[in-house]
Amino acid sequence: MKPEDCILFSGAAKGAEEAFGIGAERHGIEEVNFSFEGHNDLRTRGIRVLTHAELKQGDVSLTYVGRLMNRAFTDTPTFRKILQSIWHQINNGQEIYVVGHILKDGTVKGGTGWGAEFAKLCNKPLFVFDQDEDRWFRWTGEMWNPESTPTITHNMITGTGTRVLKPNGAKAINDLFDRSFGAR
Repeated sequence: MKPEDCILFSGAAKGAEEAFGIGAERHGIEEVNFSFEGHNDLRTRGIRVLTHAELKQGDVSLTYVGRLMNRAFTDTPTFRKILQSIWHQINNGQEIYVVGHILKDGTVKGGTGWGAEFAKLCNKPLFVFDQDEDRWFRWTGEMWNPESTPTITHNMITGTGTRVLKPNGAKAINDLFDRSFGAR
């Protein structure tokens, strides 16, 4: 696969999304970073500010998300827009890469977890780098299996995750791009 044939869908936020964007740019991969008015974007390359109508397309019941993920979320306008923009990231990607932490119940910690759950619901290839376990996992449709060296196999990928990116998470992102497209 050629990097110039690929698109990274992300969210331009600090941490994992920023690192995915840097990796994509380093390899000549196009970026689409979904954002909204008032969002603190760290990436400006490929920024796509979602309209009110586009944000509404990704609206989801916080009660539903809370039940799905076994936790409660505070309903603030900003948090709702973050979940709506994550919906666009996952909806557009064919293969999903997340950096964060897989909890004992099989969900991913934080708002990022909604992206992983939505990817599961859409039956998309889903990989999570668990920073605490220091390894990649692949969702099989029923459970998380360790995955030693995932490589990007689809042209449209989503890269998202925690704002608190640890050095091992940043390395995992860099190594993913280098394995898939060669070191640069």
